[in-house]
Amino acid sequence: MKVVVTDYTFPALVQEEAAAKAGGAEFAAFQCKSADEVAAAVAGADVAVVQFAAFGPAAAAAVKPGAAVIRYGVGYDNIDLTAARAHGLLVGYVPDYCADEVADHTAAAALTLLRKLPQLDASVRRAEWAAVKICRPMKPFNQTVFGFFGLGQIGRAVLARLKGFGFDYIAADPGLTAADAAVLGVRLVDNATLLATADIISLHAPATALTTGYFNAERLAQMQPHAVIVNSARGLLIVEEDMAEALKAGTIAGAALDVFRTEPLPADSPLRDAPNLLLTPHAAWYSDAAIGRLQGLVAQDIARALRGEGPRKPVPM
Repeated sequence: MKVVVTDYTFPALVQEEAAAKAGGAEFAAFQCKSADEVAAAVAGADVAVVQFAAFGPAAAAAVKPGAAVIRYGVGYDNIDLTAARAHGLLVGYVPDYCADEVADHTAAAALTLLRKLPQLDASVRRAEWAAVKICRPMKPFNQTVFGFFGLGQIGRAVLARLKGFGFDYIAADPGLTAADAAVLGVRLVDNATLLATADIISLHAPATALTTGYFNAERLAQMQPHAVIVNSARGLLIVEEDMAEALKAGTIAGAALDVFRTEPLPADSPLRDAPNLLLTPHAAWYSDAAIGRLQGLVAQDIARALRGEGPRKPVPM
């Protein structure tokens, strides 16, 4: 048997290699950049572990029939599920290793935007002492409508962290019932109402056919000009060119983005010179503990696969 890690950003793969060897499998690790490199690396593998490299049709055909494919992380956009399904592959992911970290990061970014800390810091550094000029408009939190575009596990964790700030909470989520919303202390609204009334929108939706590119020029224009967006979910939810233009035109007041369509962010991305934009390098997941937690859960999935068991958290196929 054979376990292959196609790419990774960790200092070492001690837990993964130990799980493979304990299961009687060979272990190999690569730093693949392209789909072709992935396909070559995983040829004949019983278990393929991927992080950011694309696992496409060629890779799905190259692994052993019925092999396990495990994604280091919450999303699985880089895995061709149609091809995986066609070859009978078992696909797993790790949606629960960093929920607290992402919620902490998102809440911190939201509060930073609403209190305009980057703008205030910049004003002091340029020898300007004009709090009212920089802050206006700025609602008190108990008059601020905090909107959620999706309210799953991480969105609810963000909500729990922000409860003490007194926001008026609304959410647009087709999977959320009115009864569940009431228990959470959130008003359930449709997408149009979310766009029109929220002072801040925090994105917590997967990238699907319905949500990819949802925040485009037309929908950004439906937001209030003082409103801001936080995205620590999926980069594909936002049309980045439209976001950059909306910030430059003052269509919306600001944004904090941790995820992007292409990562690392290209040097020529229009987001780089957009105003009132807080950028972080897909860091919301990180804490010193999160890395070990992620690798440990992947190691568990390797062991499960070598025993002929399904992944701990299977991807909906």
